[in-house]
Amino acid sequence: MSAKRMPQWADVLLVPLISLLIAFGISAIVLLLIGQDPIQAMKMMITGALGSTYGWGYTLYYATNFMFTGLAFSVAFHGSLFNIGSEGQATMGGLGVALVCLFIPWPHWALALPAAMIGGALFGAAWAFIPAYLQARRGSHIVITTIMFNFIAASVMTYLLSHVLRPPTSMDPATVRFGAGTHLPTMHEILAPLGIEFNRATPLNITFFIAVLAGIGVWLLIWRTRLGYEIRAFGQSEPAAVYAGISPVRITIIAMLISGGLSGLMAINNVMGEAERLVLNSVEGAGFIGIAVALMGRNHPFGVALAAVLFGFLYQGGAELALWMSVPREMIVVIQALVILFTGALDNMVRMPLESLFAILRKKD
Repeated sequence: MSAKRMPQWADVLLVPLISLLIAFGISAIVLLLIGQDPIQAMKMMITGALGSTYGWGYTLYYATNFMFTGLAFSVAFHGSLFNIGSEGQATMGGLGVALVCLFIPWPHWALALPAAMIGGALFGAAWAFIPAYLQARRGSHIVITTIMFNFIAASVMTYLLSHVLRPPTSMDPATVRFGAGTHLPTMHEILAPLGIEFNRATPLNITFFIAVLAGIGVWLLIWRTRLGYEIRAFGQSEPAAVYAGISPVRITIIAMLISGGLSGLMAINNVMGEAERLVLNSVEGAGFIGIAVALMGRNHPFGVALAAVLFGFLYQGGAELALWMSVPREMIVVIQALVILFTGALDNMVRMPLESLFAILRKKD
């Protein structure tokens, strides 16, 4: 309905931009209240996140995680499924990646990477299958089951890393490092042969390009395939979809499997690419941030990519702010929360006045 009340460009660009400005404006007021200069803080965030290849490396590393989880949420959302279990699905995806990397002696990353991607996607999809089945066959609400499965995944991972996969001589709840044949090329190693300098200390790796390809794949799936049309039709109106011969059980399970698989693929970046071993809490909240990323990006892969980079900027810029300006870490979380609040939960607070404004402008014409 909103698309009819105002131009598409305003819905896609103007609404998120104004929401961001409001969030940053309130953040500036909060910074003033704790005795910090908001202009200096913004300069520090921009310099720390975008002012060097070191900053870009971390910004895009975080963005890669958020792209996977944002795409995962958007696929399910197109089918009217609110999958908030990406955190647990990415956690179990990490287990799939770790098992592939630990127990097969890979001679080269080019062979290990496709296998690890399959392992991560399968474990993530398998973890999403149970809530999907319960929703489709038993009527259990997908929000309740997926959030419960986040806690189950965390508990399972704690047990496995404490009692099964942890080396006997180690007290650290983590696996041993993966073999050298699983080392993914970092951005420094990718760009060095081209004569382009990139900071070697950043964790940005080839997974970034996989995330971009995943975004293209989701776009093709949702808007260029019959299955994607069925997912969107089911999400718009279940009775109409059923009347057209679309099976709710089939679409629910398929959409959730794809969503879980995308979440599981995130583990390639943080488990195989950055840590090169499986550790506790490797997801670090990226599953929940993916919800905000998808909503801010209007559940479109291009919008998801832009929103993921924004949140990557907030994460890396916030870390630099906490380090160099002695801003409490809790303050950084407040800024991130304000962005999520205004671009997600309070989206209509900006949209409705804009719709009224464009309606008035149309009447004048």
